[in-house]
Amino acid sequence: MGYRTFVTRILKEKDAQNFAEIQHQKQLALENIKVQEDERKRIAVMIHDDIGNRLNILSLWLNNLDTKGDEQIKKNISGQMSSLIDSARSISHSLYPVNLESVGLVLYIEELIANLSNRINIALSVSPKFQRKNKFIEVQLYRIIQEFTTNVLKHSKATRIWIYIKDNQTHLSVIISDNGQSFEYEAVKKGMGIKNIESRIKSMNAQHKWKNIIDKGSRLIIKIPYNELPNQDSIN
Repeated sequence: MGYRTFVTRILKEKDAQNFAEIQHQKQLALENIKVQEDERKRIAVMIHDDIGNRLNILSLWLNNLDTKGDEQIKKNISGQMSSLIDSARSISHSLYPVNLESVGLVLYIEELIANLSNRINIALSVSPKFQRKNKFIEVQLYRIIQEFTTNVLKHSKATRIWIYIKDNQTHLSVIISDNGQSFEYEAVKKGMGIKNIESRIKSMNAQHKWKNIIDKGSRLIIKIPYNELPNQDSIN
């Protein structure tokens, strides 16, 4: 009897240690993502607010210049200025979704879809009951969708992507899938694309599953329990 009690106690201690290690890894992932996002946000805001605004002001000045007949020169400079403004905006968005906090996740995904509409068909379905989540969660979900679509465009030869977002009673479900070539998970799991996605999922205390069929498509299922969402105060 004493031996059985001893073994039970040892097993409980081992389970507690394993649980503590898992929680420690989740916290490390959260802190690592937060540091990355803070730095990305700093650079993105600088590009968006400083460089972008300066380019817009220069563009306004250019339009008010009296070029004394040199319309072609003015047209060429104006075209270059417009390209620079677009590039600054694109770099800013790729670093950090600067306006996401004000417009929300759904509108930001719709903007991403509009920007990619000439390259691939993307369908977005959001449940009517969906409510906005805290800033950290929305940024991570946007990043995951952005990373997934980037990987699809680079590697899968897909023609369609589907995104589903649904609020359930106990958790938020996000499903992203495509109809491309797919991939063997074990062969690519160490790649930066998959690692970035899974690191962001871990930082949200979420569960996930890949469902891939070669030459048929890939599917990523994410389940974020509401009672395990990171505290908003700890991530601002």
